[in-house]
Amino acid sequence: MKPNRFYTYITLIVGIATFIAWNSPTFNKSPQANSDIQDTLKITILQTADIHGQLDPHPELFWENNEIVFKKRGGLAHIKTLFDEERKKNPGKTVIVDGGDLIQGSGYVAFSEGEVMSEVIKNMNYDVLIPGNWEVIYGKQKMLEVYEKFETPTIVQNMKHEESNENLYPSYLVKEIDGVRLGFIGINDPDVPIRQNPIFSKGINFSQIDDSVKKFIDKVKVDEKIDVMFLVTHIGIYKQVTLANSPIAENVDYILGNDTHERVRQPIQGTYAKVTEPGAFGSFVGKLNLYFVNNKLVKDDYELIDVDPEVYKADPELQAIINKNKAPYQENLETIVGYTTEPLYRYLTVENPMDNLITDAARWKTGADISISNGFRFGNPIVPKDGKPAAITRANLWNLMPVNEPVKTGKATGKQIKMWLEKEMHNAFAQNAIERFGGWLVRFSGMKVEFNSQNDKNERIISIEVNGEPLDENRYYTISACERPGDPDHVLCRMPNVIDVETKDYTIHEVVEEYLKLHSPITPKMDGRAYCEYLGVNSFSTVPGTDYIFK
Repeated sequence: MKPNRFYTYITLIVGIATFIAWNSPTFNKSPQANSDIQDTLKITILQTADIHGQLDPHPELFWENNEIVFKKRGGLAHIKTLFDEERKKNPGKTVIVDGGDLIQGSGYVAFSEGEVMSEVIKNMNYDVLIPGNWEVIYGKQKMLEVYEKFETPTIVQNMKHEESNENLYPSYLVKEIDGVRLGFIGINDPDVPIRQNPIFSKGINFSQIDDSVKKFIDKVKVDEKIDVMFLVTHIGIYKQVTLANSPIAENVDYILGNDTHERVRQPIQGTYAKVTEPGAFGSFVGKLNLYFVNNKLVKDDYELIDVDPEVYKADPELQAIINKNKAPYQENLETIVGYTTEPLYRYLTVENPMDNLITDAARWKTGADISISNGFRFGNPIVPKDGKPAAITRANLWNLMPVNEPVKTGKATGKQIKMWLEKEMHNAFAQNAIERFGGWLVRFSGMKVEFNSQNDKNERIISIEVNGEPLDENRYYTISACERPGDPDHVLCRMPNVIDVETKDYTIHEVVEEYLKLHSPITPKMDGRAYCEYLGVNSFSTVPGTDYIFK
């Protein structure tokens, strides 16, 4: 063998060995071998998202082997045990983040206006929090009071006091671990005043995610000498992936995403940053391990951990706090109000059994031609066992219907309804992810719609029937939905210029309870009220430009 070829082979072998070593999670280069290279430093980032006031273990819905299955997951005392175990594995080098929507979503947080969470979150020992889109539900002042009681650093770059334009909270946080500087910048959804009832966020200004945000990120990166930059965002998977591909994120390494309750099991790689989102309701914890050599990030790995209460036993001290805080509301909320022979849930993109129950009850009560409910992935399923009907408690209803507003009725023409529904479909299925508004279609009773989600804007509807007859664009139909305080009187579920509007003296919770009292046990099923051949019956998520699958 010629010498030059020999050295080529040796160089190739050494190069391959070095690559394997550096990319091994157990890589540990001895400082004695080279004084310029330190031992590998591992930093762990744990992330929760969209807990929505869920204090206890609950049934969780999974999509496995092309079918829906239910497993028990969650519970904050169980998450506390998980946190403590992970901290012991990597002491002093574990950072725990929550991405918002802590204080809305259950009856216990609704009746206490978030206070039931204060002592609990304080004792879970998070390192940093950001407010989510629902944190404003009890008003600005109440949000500030509850978050102050958490006694945990809270950050958000784009929420400001309306009167002074000063930040509600610091924009960012820096954590230094063994010389590695981690930067965390919080960003909430600028569309909160549109997505939520406008009255909720009165007194708060929300700034957009634009070039000014890039300038801010770049400045923090330089001024604070950041080694790894995180955006903790509550803007939804579609906008988070878009942001990861935008030059705004040029100096961002990871987007710790929240809001759309997606279960990202491997980070989605964008042009500039990787995106995570760790499910919802305390059912999962995202775990990101970062490996450094000489303060340089050399690799990472990621795992979405199921919070299985059989694996992570409840922390007794935190469970005692939870039990104490629940006690004043328990008798009312654990009252049984009905029974179901079929599982109730709100997880699918288009049609769900729980929404069919809600809208059927509203149409039964109001006599409207069409009843509407907002579509979103929410709440803990109610699951019958052993062939027996499952009890439905008032707490269950709050988990699945986290806002209780008066029922509102009015009249709109078939043409108005069609235009409104096309807009709602674009909100849910726009191929340009930045144009999406939520990601789930509105739900309804009394109407049957066939559509193609892949068509262009305003061209998705194939056919509409109302009470078995083709939609007449010139006819007025009566409609019911829930009032959104702060909306103009003529707006009904984002449909403008509705006439003969009337706000009823009963709420949607009262309607559903009355319906259950008369009709239990109910047998709600999906009956093709809205159908798209491309999506099929069991459509959970569509994230354009990725291979992400909800499961």
